[in-house]
Amino acid sequence: MEAVVTYGPSMLPTIDLTTSVFIMEKISTRYGKVDRGDIVILRHPQHPTRKITKRVIGLEGDRITYSSNPKSNRLEDDSLKYISHPENNDKLETIVVPKGGVWVEGDNKYNSQDSRKFGSVPYDLIQGRIFWRITPFKYFGPFWHK
Repeated sequence: MEAVVTYGPSMLPTIDLTTSVFIMEKISTRYGKVDRGDIVILRHPQHPTRKITKRVIGLEGDRITYSSNPKSNRLEDDSLKYISHPENNDKLETIVVPKGGVWVEGDNKYNSQDSRKFGSVPYDLIQGRIFWRITPFKYFGPFWHK
């Protein structure tokens, strides 16, 4: 286990803009137990010294349909796929998450650099899964946000 600090807009509204401190567990990521909906800390695939916080959307073999246009809407169901607004003329793309990869996205699709920009990421970039919030203190406790 390790304390981690998160900040920035990419996980709004799930994680607020101010600095938050969480406890991250590393056991499940070491044994391939990360699941869709988990919030993870991972090394940025293009800047490996930076750590980022994202939600796991797809696992290897999953078919993901997405638009890089942030005006697209996420369906609020188990499919975790995207549909587009007819007025946006979005071009949807579909990929299959490759073996050993995961698809991650920020909850704030309007301000997140994630798999929609850099593609699926190797599973071994995941550092751990967030499971307990320390600060802000008004939210202290288990963090099972899926």
